[in-house]
Amino acid sequence: MKNFALIGVAGYIAPRHLRAIKDTGNVLQAAYDRFDSVGILDSYFPEASFFTEQELFDRHCSKLRGTSRQIEYVSVCTPNYLHDAHIRYGLRLGADVICEKPVVLNPWNIDALEEVEKQTGGKIYTILQLRLHDSIVALKEKIDRGPSDKVYDVDLTYITSRGYWYYTSWKGDDHKSGGLATNIGVHFYDMLQWIFGEVKENIVHVKSHDRVAGYLGLEKARVRYFLSINAAHLPSNAVEGEKRTYRTIYIDGEEFEFSAGFTELHTRSYEKILAGEGFRISEARNCIGIVHDIRHATPVGLKGDYHPLAKLPQSAHPFGW
Repeated sequence: MKNFALIGVAGYIAPRHLRAIKDTGNVLQAAYDRFDSVGILDSYFPEASFFTEQELFDRHCSKLRGTSRQIEYVSVCTPNYLHDAHIRYGLRLGADVICEKPVVLNPWNIDALEEVEKQTGGKIYTILQLRLHDSIVALKEKIDRGPSDKVYDVDLTYITSRGYWYYTSWKGDDHKSGGLATNIGVHFYDMLQWIFGEVKENIVHVKSHDRVAGYLGLEKARVRYFLSINAAHLPSNAVEGEKRTYRTIYIDGEEFEFSAGFTELHTRSYEKILAGEGFRISEARNCIGIVHDIRHATPVGLKGDYHPLAKLPQSAHPFGW
Protein backbone atom coordinates (compact mmCIF):
# COMPACT_ATOMS: atom_id res chain seq x y z
CA MET A 1 0.00 0.00 0.00
CA LYS A 2 1.39 3.37 -1.07
CA ASN A 3 0.60 6.78 0.40
CA PHE A 4 -0.69 9.43 -1.98
CA ALA A 5 -1.35 13.15 -1.91
CA LEU A 6 -3.47 14.80 -4.58
CA ILE A 7 -3.31 18.42 -5.74
CA GLY A 8 -6.40 19.72 -7.54
CA VAL A 9 -8.95 17.40 -5.97
CA ALA A 10 -11.94 19.62 -6.86
CA GLY A 11 -11.18 19.49 -10.57
CA TYR A 12 -12.90 17.65 -13.40
CA ILE A 13 -10.29 14.93 -13.82
CA ALA A 14 -9.62 14.26 -10.11
CA PRO A 15 -12.32 11.56 -9.65
CA ARG A 16 -10.53 9.34 -12.17
CA HIS A 17 -7.35 9.62 -10.11
CA LEU A 18 -9.19 9.03 -6.85
CA ARG A 19 -10.71 5.89 -8.29
CA ALA A 20 -7.34 4.73 -9.62
CA ILE A 21 -5.68 5.23 -6.23
CA LYS A 22 -8.44 3.26 -4.53
CA ASP A 23 -8.73 0.52 -7.15
CA THR A 24 -4.99 -0.15 -6.99
CA GLY A 25 -5.22 -0.70 -3.24
CA ASN A 26 -3.52 2.48 -2.09
CA VAL A 27 -4.51 5.29 0.27
CA LEU A 28 -4.92 9.04 -0.10
CA GLN A 29 -3.39 10.74 2.92
CA ALA A 30 -3.89 14.38 1.92
CA ALA A 31 -5.54 16.52 -0.74
CA TYR A 32 -5.38 20.18 -1.66
CA ASP A 33 -7.53 22.52 -3.71
CA ARG A 34 -8.37 26.22 -3.52
CA PHE A 35 -12.04 25.23 -3.80
CA ASP A 36 -13.83 23.22 -1.15
CA SER A 37 -16.42 21.44 -3.32
CA VAL A 38 -14.76 18.11 -2.63
CA GLY A 39 -17.58 15.90 -1.38
CA ILE A 40 -16.30 13.34 -3.89
CA LEU A 41 -13.77 12.41 -1.20
CA ASP A 42 -16.55 10.73 0.78
CA SER A 43 -16.87 8.14 -1.99
CA TYR A 44 -13.20 7.24 -1.92
CA PHE A 45 -11.14 8.52 1.01
CA PRO A 46 -13.30 10.21 3.66
CA GLU A 47 -10.41 10.13 6.15
CA ALA A 48 -8.00 12.01 3.91
CA SER A 49 -6.84 15.36 5.26
CA PHE A 50 -8.02 18.23 3.05
CA PHE A 51 -6.60 21.74 2.71
CA THR A 52 -7.56 24.87 0.81
CA GLU A 53 -4.22 26.60 1.45
CA GLN A 54 -0.99 25.43 -0.12
CA GLU A 55 1.05 26.37 2.94
CA LEU A 56 -1.00 24.23 5.30
CA PHE A 57 -1.03 21.33 2.84
CA ASP A 58 2.76 21.59 2.55
CA ARG A 59 3.17 21.72 6.34
CA HIS A 60 1.03 18.61 6.77
CA CYS A 61 2.80 16.60 4.08
CA SER A 62 6.21 17.66 5.38
CA LYS A 63 5.31 16.50 8.89
CA LEU A 64 4.48 13.05 7.51
CA ARG A 65 8.05 12.51 6.30
CA GLY A 66 9.77 9.74 8.19
CA THR A 67 6.48 8.26 9.39
CA SER A 68 4.40 5.32 8.16
CA ARG A 69 2.18 7.84 6.35
CA GLN A 70 4.97 9.53 4.39
CA ILE A 71 3.78 10.69 0.97
CA GLU A 72 5.25 8.45 -1.72
CA TYR A 73 3.28 9.71 -4.72
CA VAL A 74 1.80 13.12 -5.52
CA SER A 75 -0.96 13.15 -8.14
CA VAL A 76 -1.32 16.47 -10.00
CA CYS A 77 -4.77 17.33 -11.38
CA THR A 78 -4.50 21.12 -11.46
CA PRO A 79 -4.95 23.53 -14.42
CA ASN A 80 -2.38 22.95 -17.14
CA TYR A 81 -0.24 26.01 -16.46
CA LEU A 82 0.32 24.92 -12.84
CA HIS A 83 1.57 21.42 -13.64
CA ASP A 84 5.23 22.40 -13.79
CA ALA A 85 5.17 24.08 -10.37
CA HIS A 86 3.22 21.28 -8.69
CA ILE A 87 5.45 18.59 -10.19
CA ARG A 88 8.46 20.39 -8.74
CA TYR A 89 6.72 20.54 -5.37
CA GLY A 90 6.06 16.81 -5.37
CA LEU A 91 9.66 15.96 -6.25
CA ARG A 92 11.03 18.24 -3.54
CA LEU A 93 8.67 16.62 -1.07
CA GLY A 94 10.56 13.40 -1.75
CA ALA A 95 7.76 11.75 -3.73
CA ASP A 96 7.32 10.49 -7.25
CA VAL A 97 4.75 12.44 -9.27
CA ILE A 98 1.86 11.36 -11.48
CA CYS A 99 0.68 14.28 -13.61
CA GLU A 100 -2.41 14.52 -15.74
CA LYS A 101 -1.86 15.48 -19.38
CA PRO A 102 -0.57 17.75 -20.74
CA VAL A 103 2.34 17.30 -18.40
CA VAL A 104 3.63 20.78 -19.35
CA LEU A 105 2.85 23.41 -22.00
CA ASN A 106 6.28 23.72 -23.69
CA PRO A 107 8.88 21.14 -24.77
CA TRP A 108 11.71 22.89 -22.92
CA ASN A 109 9.80 22.53 -19.64
CA ILE A 110 10.42 18.78 -19.94
CA ASP A 111 14.17 19.34 -20.09
CA ALA A 112 14.08 21.47 -16.95
CA LEU A 113 11.95 18.96 -15.05
CA GLU A 114 14.28 16.12 -15.96
CA GLU A 115 17.03 18.11 -14.26
CA VAL A 116 14.90 18.33 -11.11
CA GLU A 117 14.41 14.56 -11.30
CA LYS A 118 18.18 14.15 -11.24
CA GLN A 119 18.54 16.55 -8.32
CA THR A 120 15.86 14.91 -6.19
CA GLY A 121 16.04 11.28 -7.29
CA GLY A 122 12.30 11.29 -7.93
CA LYS A 123 10.39 10.19 -11.01
CA ILE A 124 7.72 12.00 -13.02
CA TYR A 125 5.02 10.00 -14.77
CA THR A 126 2.29 11.27 -17.04
CA ILE A 127 -1.07 9.92 -18.14
CA LEU A 128 -1.03 8.85 -21.80
CA GLN A 129 -4.00 6.59 -21.41
CA LEU A 130 -4.83 6.00 -25.08
CA ARG A 131 -1.61 3.99 -25.37
CA LEU A 132 -3.26 1.46 -23.05
CA HIS A 133 -6.56 1.21 -24.95
CA ASP A 134 -6.87 -2.34 -26.31
CA SER A 135 -8.09 -1.29 -29.76
CA ILE A 136 -5.35 1.32 -30.12
CA VAL A 137 -2.64 -1.12 -29.01
CA ALA A 138 -3.94 -3.58 -31.62
CA LEU A 139 -3.87 -0.85 -34.28
CA LYS A 140 -0.26 0.01 -33.48
CA GLU A 141 0.71 -3.67 -33.72
CA LYS A 142 -1.04 -3.88 -37.10
CA ILE A 143 0.77 -0.80 -38.42
CA ASP A 144 4.11 -2.05 -37.09
CA ARG A 145 3.59 -5.37 -38.90
CA GLY A 146 2.58 -3.66 -42.12
CA PRO A 147 4.80 -2.50 -44.99
CA SER A 148 7.54 -0.23 -43.67
CA ASP A 149 7.18 2.19 -46.59
CA LYS A 150 3.39 2.50 -46.52
CA VAL A 151 1.91 5.93 -45.71
CA TYR A 152 -1.69 5.91 -44.49
CA ASP A 153 -4.37 8.55 -45.01
CA VAL A 154 -5.94 9.43 -41.65
CA ASP A 155 -8.87 11.70 -40.79
CA LEU A 156 -9.43 12.55 -37.11
CA THR A 157 -12.62 14.29 -36.01
CA TYR A 158 -13.19 15.11 -32.35
CA ILE A 159 -16.08 17.31 -31.25
CA THR A 160 -16.69 17.62 -27.52
CA SER A 161 -19.29 20.27 -26.72
CA ARG A 162 -18.54 22.94 -24.15
CA GLY A 163 -20.85 25.63 -22.82
CA TYR A 164 -20.14 29.33 -22.39
CA TRP A 165 -18.51 28.63 -19.01
CA TYR A 166 -15.48 27.33 -20.92
CA TYR A 167 -14.50 30.78 -22.12
CA THR A 168 -14.46 32.37 -18.67
CA SER A 169 -12.62 29.46 -17.05
CA TRP A 170 -8.87 28.91 -17.20
CA LYS A 171 -9.51 26.53 -20.10
CA GLY A 172 -10.53 29.44 -22.33
CA ASP A 173 -7.25 31.26 -21.63
CA ASP A 174 -4.53 30.06 -24.00
CA HIS A 175 -1.82 31.14 -21.58
CA LYS A 176 -3.24 28.82 -18.92
CA SER A 177 -4.60 25.91 -20.93
CA GLY A 178 -2.29 25.98 -23.92
CA GLY A 179 -5.24 26.50 -26.23
CA LEU A 180 -7.95 24.22 -27.53
CA ALA A 181 -5.59 21.80 -29.31
CA THR A 182 -3.68 21.27 -26.07
CA ASN A 183 -6.69 21.10 -23.81
CA ILE A 184 -8.80 18.58 -25.73
CA GLY A 185 -6.41 17.17 -28.33
CA VAL A 186 -3.06 16.39 -26.77
CA HIS A 187 -3.88 12.71 -26.10
CA PHE A 188 -4.99 12.23 -29.72
CA TYR A 189 -1.80 13.78 -31.07
CA ASP A 190 0.19 11.54 -28.75
CA MET A 191 -1.71 8.49 -29.96
CA LEU A 192 -1.17 9.36 -33.63
CA GLN A 193 2.57 9.98 -33.36
CA TRP A 194 2.96 6.87 -31.18
CA ILE A 195 1.37 4.74 -33.91
CA PHE A 196 2.51 6.47 -37.10
CA GLY A 197 5.85 8.00 -36.15
CA GLU A 198 7.34 11.41 -35.62
CA VAL A 199 6.12 14.67 -37.15
CA LYS A 200 7.62 15.77 -40.44
CA GLU A 201 5.15 18.57 -41.19
CA ASN A 202 2.69 20.52 -39.02
CA ILE A 203 0.26 22.87 -40.80
CA VAL A 204 -2.68 24.68 -39.23
CA HIS A 205 -5.51 25.56 -41.62
CA VAL A 206 -8.09 27.05 -39.25
CA LYS A 207 -7.78 28.14 -35.63
CA SER A 208 -10.27 30.08 -33.54
CA HIS A 209 -11.88 30.13 -30.10
CA ASP A 210 -13.96 26.99 -30.76
CA ARG A 211 -12.04 24.90 -33.31
CA VAL A 212 -8.69 23.99 -34.79
CA ALA A 213 -8.11 22.13 -38.04
CA GLY A 214 -4.86 21.19 -39.65
CA TYR A 215 -2.54 18.66 -41.21
CA LEU A 216 0.18 16.51 -39.67
CA GLY A 217 2.68 14.79 -41.90
CA LEU A 218 3.93 11.80 -39.91
CA GLU A 219 6.45 9.14 -40.91
CA LYS A 220 3.68 6.70 -41.81
CA ALA A 221 0.57 8.86 -42.13
CA ARG A 222 -0.97 11.94 -43.69
CA VAL A 223 -3.30 13.18 -40.94
CA ARG A 224 -6.12 15.68 -41.41
CA TYR A 225 -7.72 16.68 -38.13
CA PHE A 226 -10.63 18.75 -36.90
CA LEU A 227 -11.15 19.49 -33.20
CA SER A 228 -14.10 21.50 -31.91
CA ILE A 229 -15.97 22.44 -28.74
CA ASN A 230 -18.94 23.84 -30.66
CA ALA A 231 -22.13 21.76 -30.36
CA ALA A 232 -23.31 23.12 -33.71
CA HIS A 233 -20.60 21.02 -35.37
CA LEU A 234 -22.02 17.72 -34.08
CA PRO A 235 -23.59 15.35 -36.58
CA SER A 236 -27.21 14.50 -35.89
CA ASN A 237 -26.38 11.01 -34.60
CA ALA A 238 -23.66 12.12 -32.18
CA VAL A 239 -25.65 12.94 -29.06
CA GLU A 240 -24.51 10.61 -26.26
CA GLY A 241 -26.73 11.18 -23.23
CA GLU A 242 -25.83 14.59 -21.82
CA LYS A 243 -22.22 14.61 -23.05
CA ARG A 244 -22.76 15.46 -26.74
CA THR A 245 -19.46 14.08 -27.92
CA TYR A 246 -18.37 12.73 -31.28
CA ARG A 247 -15.03 11.12 -32.08
CA THR A 248 -14.01 9.18 -35.13
CA ILE A 249 -10.87 8.20 -37.00
CA TYR A 250 -10.80 7.00 -40.59
CA ILE A 251 -7.71 5.18 -41.84
CA ASP A 252 -7.52 4.77 -45.62
CA GLY A 253 -11.27 5.38 -45.78
CA GLU A 254 -12.17 2.76 -43.16
CA GLU A 255 -13.53 3.83 -39.78
CA PHE A 256 -11.45 2.81 -36.79
CA GLU A 257 -13.73 2.07 -33.84
CA PHE A 258 -12.44 2.87 -30.35
CA SER A 259 -15.40 4.51 -28.61
CA ALA A 260 -15.62 1.92 -25.81
CA GLY A 261 -13.07 0.94 -23.18
CA PHE A 262 -12.19 4.37 -21.79
CA THR A 263 -13.51 4.06 -18.24
CA GLU A 264 -10.69 1.98 -16.76
CA LEU A 265 -7.71 3.59 -18.46
CA HIS A 266 -6.61 5.77 -15.54
CA THR A 267 -6.62 2.74 -13.25
CA ARG A 268 -4.58 0.82 -15.80
CA SER A 269 -2.20 3.78 -16.01
CA TYR A 270 -1.70 3.67 -12.23
CA GLU A 271 -1.16 -0.09 -12.32
CA LYS A 272 1.62 0.40 -14.86
CA ILE A 273 3.20 3.21 -12.85
CA LEU A 274 3.14 1.25 -9.60
CA ALA A 275 4.76 -1.68 -11.44
CA GLY A 276 7.56 0.61 -12.64
CA GLU A 277 6.25 0.61 -16.22
CA GLY A 278 4.57 4.00 -16.42
CA PHE A 279 5.12 6.64 -19.08
CA ARG A 280 7.90 9.02 -18.11
CA ILE A 281 7.74 12.66 -19.16
CA SER A 282 10.31 12.14 -21.93
CA GLU A 283 7.66 10.09 -23.73
CA ALA A 284 5.37 13.12 -23.85
CA ARG A 285 7.96 15.27 -25.62
CA ASN A 286 6.63 14.71 -29.14
CA CYS A 287 2.98 15.46 -28.39
CA ILE A 288 3.92 18.53 -26.33
CA GLY A 289 5.97 19.71 -29.30
CA ILE A 290 3.00 19.21 -31.62
CA VAL A 291 0.55 21.24 -29.54
CA HIS A 292 3.15 23.93 -28.86
CA ASP A 293 3.70 24.37 -32.61
CA ILE A 294 -0.06 24.42 -33.29
CA ARG A 295 -0.54 27.09 -30.62
CA HIS A 296 2.06 29.36 -32.17
CA ALA A 297 1.25 28.66 -35.82
CA THR A 298 -0.34 31.17 -38.17
CA PRO A 299 -3.29 29.50 -39.95
CA VAL A 300 -2.80 29.23 -43.70
CA GLY A 301 -6.52 29.03 -44.52
CA LEU A 302 -8.21 26.51 -46.78
CA LYS A 303 -5.15 25.58 -48.79
CA GLY A 304 -3.69 22.19 -49.55
CA ASP A 305 -4.98 18.99 -47.95
CA TYR A 306 -7.42 20.11 -45.25
CA HIS A 307 -10.12 18.34 -43.23
CA PRO A 308 -13.59 18.67 -44.85
CA LEU A 309 -15.07 20.23 -41.69
CA ALA A 310 -12.50 23.03 -41.83
CA LYS A 311 -14.90 24.66 -44.31
CA LEU A 312 -17.59 25.17 -41.67
CA PRO A 313 -18.39 28.89 -41.29
CA GLN A 314 -16.55 30.64 -38.50
CA SER A 315 -18.54 31.36 -35.32
CA ALA A 316 -18.48 34.63 -33.42
CA HIS A 317 -17.10 34.47 -29.92
CA PRO A 318 -20.08 34.20 -27.54
CA PHE A 319 -18.82 37.18 -25.53
CA GLY A 320 -17.71 39.24 -28.50
CA TRP A 321 -14.00 38.92 -27.70
